[in-house]
Amino acid sequence: MTSNTDTVYLNGKFLPQDQAFVPVMDRGFVFGDGVYEVIPVYGGRLFRLAEHLRRLDDSLAGIRLNNPMSHDQWAGILNRIVNENGAGEQSVYLQLTRGHAPRDHGFPQDTQATVFISSSPLKPVAEALLKDGVAAISLEDIRWKHCHIKAIALLPNILLRQQAIEAGAQEAILIRDGLITEGAASNLFIVKDNVIKTPAKGPFLLPGITRDLILELAAANNIQYQEGSFGLNELQQADEIWLSSSTKEVLPVTRLDDKAVGNGQPGPAWQQIRRLYQDYKQALIAGEVE
Repeated sequence: MTSNTDTVYLNGKFLPQDQAFVPVMDRGFVFGDGVYEVIPVYGGRLFRLAEHLRRLDDSLAGIRLNNPMSHDQWAGILNRIVNENGAGEQSVYLQLTRGHAPRDHGFPQDTQATVFISSSPLKPVAEALLKDGVAAISLEDIRWKHCHIKAIALLPNILLRQQAIEAGAQEAILIRDGLITEGAASNLFIVKDNVIKTPAKGPFLLPGITRDLILELAAANNIQYQEGSFGLNELQQADEIWLSSSTKEVLPVTRLDDKAVGNGQPGPAWQQIRRLYQDYKQALIAGEVE
């Protein structure tokens, strides 16, 4: 018997996850031809939905796939998925592919996009990671040149992340042409002399929703920040390093390439931003922000 926590959406239907299937010739399966979003849910409320949907628009435009729905239609479906799966804290996954068609590299004609949405429990970040921080290693960025598109073809990211795991680290921090871009599955921040710095948006990094909120919170609280380029040397000399993502929020990096970052403990700037971030989440749950 299927529980209500297994409800998914597939091509216009809400159904149990074990009854959801796509054709084997779907271009998402055959080519990785599609895009996705991951949206946290706190207290039954979708986190910064408007920003996630605008990024979805940009990703779809980037792969030349028409958006099959308006933002209001997306909101209705996504909120129903949240409610069908018990509200509370969730991680909602949304994926669109170019649909199923005979295998050919060229775009198929008159093919309907495959739309899939699922939800899973949002696991809280482990207290040990907040207390002690995480380890990261620096690696060459081997990905393609359109990392601002949230594409489902993530094999390079997977290989980089696995290399970090095998080195005893939680994340790989990526370097392209001498400049830091982001993590394999996260955006990146450093702190030096009480100034937060993060790589500027561009084709080599994902425009993270959590990243943008951190900068909004910094601006609203008179915390200095910069968006700009920096290399490995500046990363190594940082007082603090952070990683951000929708599901991990903001994590402190306390070891880089097996050396301590700062004093080897989560720093005061991270602690301040984390408090502000948690306050924002509580305001979302209370309906004070969207």
